Amino acid sequence: MPQVTRRQFFGTSMAGITGATLLGSIPDLANTAPAKVSKHNVLFIAVDDLKPNLGCYGDPLAKSPNIDRLAAKGLVFTRSYCQQALCSPSRTSLLTGLRPDTTRIYELETHFRKTIPNVVTLPEQFKRHGYHTQAFSKIYHGGLDDPQSWTVPHWAPQRPGYATPEGLEIMERLRKEATAAGKNIQDRRQAPRGLPWEAPDVPDNALADGATADKALEVLREVKDRPLFLAVGFLKPHLPFVAPKKYWDMYDKNKFTLADNPNPPKDSPPIAWTSWGELRAYYGMPKQGPLTDEQARNMIHGYYAAASYTDAQIGRVVDELDRLGLRDNTVIILWGDHGWHLGDHGFWCKHTNYEQAVRAPLLISVPGQKTAGQKSDALVEFVDICPTLFDLCGVPLTDGLEGTSFKPLIENPQRPWKKAAFSQYPHGMKGRGQMMGHSLRTDRYRLTEWLSKDKGEGEIELYDYQTDPGENVNIAGRPENAELVKQLTKLLHDGWRAALPPR
Repeated sequence: MPQVTRRQFFGTSMAGITGATLLGSIPDLANTAPAKVSKHNVLFIAVDDLKPNLGCYGDPLAKSPNIDRLAAKGLVFTRSYCQQALCSPSRTSLLTGLRPDTTRIYELETHFRKTIPNVVTLPEQFKRHGYHTQAFSKIYHGGLDDPQSWTVPHWAPQRPGYATPEGLEIMERLRKEATAAGKNIQDRRQAPRGLPWEAPDVPDNALADGATADKALEVLREVKDRPLFLAVGFLKPHLPFVAPKKYWDMYDKNKFTLADNPNPPKDSPPIAWTSWGELRAYYGMPKQGPLTDEQARNMIHGYYAAASYTDAQIGRVVDELDRLGLRDNTVIILWGDHGWHLGDHGFWCKHTNYEQAVRAPLLISVPGQKTAGQKSDALVEFVDICPTLFDLCGVPLTDGLEGTSFKPLIENPQRPWKKAAFSQYPHGMKGRGQMMGHSLRTDRYRLTEWLSKDKGEGEIELYDYQTDPGENVNIAGRPENAELVKQLTKLLHDGWRAALPPR
């Protein structure tokens, strides 16, 4: 594999650390001068672990009529990318408009106020400029809410994670066993995991996402006469895949096919892979080795059922906007915080730099939009959401944003845009230590550079989507690609500023 020098590693990583240090030291990142806002409301819909397996993205199996209806009145971005395929880093990056090497949030435990304490978040800036901002369920990662972002305290649904007698009994037994073993079950890292899926025959609001939709409707009716930034988060299709039985019954499990590429990419470095420990922690899942075919089909079935459950709740919220007469004055944006592996390469969950993990759905509907129902193949990033919503609503930009408003794409979805989208993921490996993989997605290629802080060495992955859309063969080491690797590595090192859209 091509080697990367220590100088190259620290040149790329220290740039982000320097930016983060500056952000943490200045007193205020926002331009707080009074501004005339458009008074467009914002409905900000976050869906946990949602990948583009939706009807509006061309999936013939998906039952997503409400998201598809939203797409018909908005713009669908077919190539939108998160900055890291893990909940907290992705959401932190999106809600601050800053990349992970600036926020220094790479895991699930650290609050961004510890690393960039004075940053002004997306909802906080709306609040400072006359908006009522309110959040329901998961917007920031669980347990890491940011109170100063909201006009009123964040609301979380109080519903059980399981709703069948079997699921509840197993969960209670596992909690007792963990407590008896001296584990702190309030700690996410020590808490036991129950069944990976179940299909309880219960009403939608017996589970968390149905209750979230109920609360969002209630609040919409109460605050409909104010400028609104309402952030509505849905938990599914995050594990466990628990959704009311009627959503499971929408699908014939036998129609789901298993991944046709069940092995890691040929010639790829093991540091790039995931052992999908998140799923392995659930009851009945193998601690090593692959799922059985039956388990894999149940997983795929459960993922689709859980996504359809959330789709129904999104439809209820959007319908209420219509009923209240707010739809024509509301920007609606819907995003999944990252993608998800469904058995491709033998992987499950997220936690990689591969396309299935970092590509996620992004849809936007804007009042007066002339491009409704269209799609854009432009490369867009989740750090672009902050400047875009500020731009659309006439709210001043916060300082230091590391994304680009895609408002021009809403006006002309086919216009030239970014040269590349950037993602990253840290992995540790026995004998290799901790490495960071920085990944670059261009129109045709993905190049990922894995670098070790301790040893200053690295490995390269290169995939050609024109000849290999499934990322099945790493071609970085082939002599005929040496010049291409050099060019793409330079683009990666030059960073996001060098990939900005033409003016």
